[in-house]
Amino acid sequence: MRKIFYIVILLIAIVSCQQKPGFVITGNIQNAEGESVVLKKAAGRDYVTIDSTIISNNTFKFEGSVDFPDMYFLEILQVTSPKNIFLENSAISVTGDAQAFDEIEITGSTSEMEFQDYLTLIEPAEKKMEVIFTEYPLAQQSGDEAKIKELFDEYTLIEQEINEVGKQFIVTHPTSFVSAGVLGHLAGNMEADEIEELLNVLDTKLAINPVIGELQEKVKTLKITAIGQPAPDFELNDANGNPIKLSDKIGSKLLLLDFWAAWCNPCREENPNVVAVYNKFKDKGFDVFGVSLDQDKEAWLQAISDDKLTWTHVSQLEGWTSDAVDKYAISSIPANFLLDENGIIVAKDLRGEDLEAKVKELLGE
Repeated sequence: MRKIFYIVILLIAIVSCQQKPGFVITGNIQNAEGESVVLKKAAGRDYVTIDSTIISNNTFKFEGSVDFPDMYFLEILQVTSPKNIFLENSAISVTGDAQAFDEIEITGSTSEMEFQDYLTLIEPAEKKMEVIFTEYPLAQQSGDEAKIKELFDEYTLIEQEINEVGKQFIVTHPTSFVSAGVLGHLAGNMEADEIEELLNVLDTKLAINPVIGELQEKVKTLKITAIGQPAPDFELNDANGNPIKLSDKIGSKLLLLDFWAAWCNPCREENPNVVAVYNKFKDKGFDVFGVSLDQDKEAWLQAISDDKLTWTHVSQLEGWTSDAVDKYAISSIPANFLLDENGIIVAKDLRGEDLEAKVKELLGE
């Protein structure tokens, strides 16, 4: 009998050891009694709900498990915006007030602490960015072109500052899953060699995060679309449903492959510059091939008309789901590639005066 008892105890111990580790999020939130709180995860450019519950007596609880520490979001429906939380398999406490949800305190997650350290590092740059976001619309409304250019230049410098801080964080936190997330976020503003160098810094255990594999593929694509490489061909339909290949347009001395969308404000702000360069050099061998990331055909066509974009346009009309987007590793717009008469990429991401100066140089003007 005693032998059977010990066997049962042993089996219980074995099963306990084999149980998958999990997380418990315990929340205590004021001013949200009876409201629905959801745990979400980003999926592409959208969210998917992982779990939901009702706040009762100012408290809520989520239980589950994650394969690796990663960014999730908490949101009180119709009350707050999503609040990021770096979730890992541990006991996590969330306390605060729904009326100041951005300031809730999250404890019990080592990854969350590391993420907060990163946010502290970039906070000075983020505050400078907020000033630009406040002043830019005012400069637009007043038509102050000099101020607009000044703010755009400042924005570029601040973006570079955030990139440098992020890269330093990755180098000093090579085993942190936060570093994988930071690199995934910043990679859109990096060239292939920068991404590859930072990937090589990261601990191999982080490979469980799919973002690592995605970045490895992005590096391959960026190398294919680097300056000096032949532009990858693709085929999309124009507004009338006629298929047009990029290779059909190659042949002019210079061709600007321009990724944009009607809903993209920076794209619409850049369009007058592209129009000016096009009108100035179209009779000297310069052409534009517009690739839209729109889904609404009417909005796309209206933007073409409103902005006076008189060159060839194509779109898959599926937003970011596009063969061209994948082939050129487009992660933000506006984005462009300048091709020579042989379809070789000679420059990329040219805006404003830089676009005109490069076209003028290459055309020997």
